[in-house]
Amino acid sequence: MSTASIRVHGSGGVGAVTLASGDLEATLVPELNMLGTSLRLGGEEFVALQGGTARYRSRSTTGIPLLAPWANRLAAWSYRAAGRRVDLSGRDLTTDPNGLPIHGTMWAESWEIETLSARGRTARMHAAFAYERPDLLATFPYPHRLEMAIANDGRSLSISTTVRPTGDRAVPVSFGFHPYLRLPSGRRSSWRLLLPRRGHLELDDHMIPTGRSVDERAESLPVGRRTFDDGYELTGGSTVGLESTDHRLSVRFGAGYPFAQVFAPPGAGFVCLEPMTAPTNALANGSCPVVEPGASFTARFSIQPGRTTSGSS
Repeated sequence: MSTASIRVHGSGGVGAVTLASGDLEATLVPELNMLGTSLRLGGEEFVALQGGTARYRSRSTTGIPLLAPWANRLAAWSYRAAGRRVDLSGRDLTTDPNGLPIHGTMWAESWEIETLSARGRTARMHAAFAYERPDLLATFPYPHRLEMAIANDGRSLSISTTVRPTGDRAVPVSFGFHPYLRLPSGRRSSWRLLLPRRGHLELDDHMIPTGRSVDERAESLPVGRRTFDDGYELTGGSTVGLESTDHRLSVRFGAGYPFAQVFAPPGAGFVCLEPMTAPTNALANGSCPVVEPGASFTARFSIQPGRTTSGSS
């Protein structure tokens, strides 16, 4: 007997899809660039949807957003990738406090749902987006198809994203996700941040990697008064997480995500644990992967919420 189900419904004036299995429910909005708006276990919420979908429509990150075709910021208003120089001057792009273009070009894009299925314990959705419109290609002139495969198996939400070139030009890969995550219990200061052994990327005054890094040991320490906007290369483990006295949450970085960004600004009730296919500014400095015509690139990550032994598992 199947324990998985799918519900298509309205949410904040747009269509949403909820994938459910057992006590775990995940909601995504295909009309808003596949934004993840909720991840609930036993009715308890693990996603921080700061400002709701209205905030996302205004091109501010919240929930679980895809950042494409580049994650984080670029060092300048031009870049050279896959043998082509691109001038971003005059383009309507989101900027950081230093006026640098940040988080790519995709916000309120509508994806096509190709399949929905609920079999056994797993609810699945497959969706696609053709990155081929002239306005998008003016900023990232590499035609491609994006595919997203989302699955809820009752234990975790997994998201696989695939890039397939649709023209005769190779496509540089520099996308990522920016999950705003929370625990249902305790203040953020009391949550433990779980990090594997890693290389801590050195950043300049504009938050751009210098190319140097410092090796750091695995840690499990309270967030406390610490704040983060830090990039890491995952050299000794693939899981980052949060833990309180009653709850835990793990983000597993699968194939295609060797880098992570941790964002925890002052005064906030969330921590962002961000899978990245490449470090910040990789699109401009030539360090990002490139997928050739006829080939594809897939990156996978999963989020697993739970309760610690003091609660039910």
